[in-house]
Amino acid sequence: MVKAVIFDLDDTLISEKEYIKSGFNHIAEIINSRFAIDKKQVFDDLMSIFEESPQNVFNRLFDKYKIKYLKEDILNLVKEYREHSPNIKFFDDVIPCLMELKSLEIKVGIITDGYAITQRKKLKAIKADLYFDEIIVTDELGREFWKPHPKSFELMKKKFNVIFEEMVYVGDNVLKDFISANKLGIKTVLIKRKDGIYLNLVKTKAHEYLAKYEINTLHDLTGIINSI
Repeated sequence: MVKAVIFDLDDTLISEKEYIKSGFNHIAEIINSRFAIDKKQVFDDLMSIFEESPQNVFNRLFDKYKIKYLKEDILNLVKEYREHSPNIKFFDDVIPCLMELKSLEIKVGIITDGYAITQRKKLKAIKADLYFDEIIVTDELGREFWKPHPKSFELMKKKFNVIFEEMVYVGDNVLKDFISANKLGIKTVLIKRKDGIYLNLVKTKAHEYLAKYEINTLHDLTGIINSI
């Protein structure tokens, strides 16, 4: 019997691409105010540069505009990006899913990787504390405890006072989301979001990295839970 469902955050509950757009919009405002370059132009250029490659986006933006810069200038923009208050929201299927799980008296939690201040800003923007019983930001435990390290799953088990076999974990990234959960005996579910950053990795990983179940929408999650 399932007693707790744990969710990843990025591209599971919220869109990572929408977060990126929010961050670039914030950076575009800064560039506009400092260099009087049209904000929309800066935003469009940031998106174009990112889509070519996510590496050194701000360096390449300055190069494009022929703006001289120091390493400190780039680090300041990275800090602004990571610490901005994002304009994001849950995917449309999240709240109905949570309400259905709560009606079944199933506890719900979040385990998320990423820089702590960034993830906390995301969680605050979507008011996650109102909907989830427990939230673990792995960076607050230490970078070495980011998934696939099992520590966050072990902590969530203790917080919910359940056994691993009574837990379900829902995520999107086969590189790290499922391998430890599978070994622990947690039921794993891959959600395949349409624009998910890791969507195309599923076919490239060994069996132990893959989730036991796959869904395209959280509307299908309770059906899986009822079948377990």
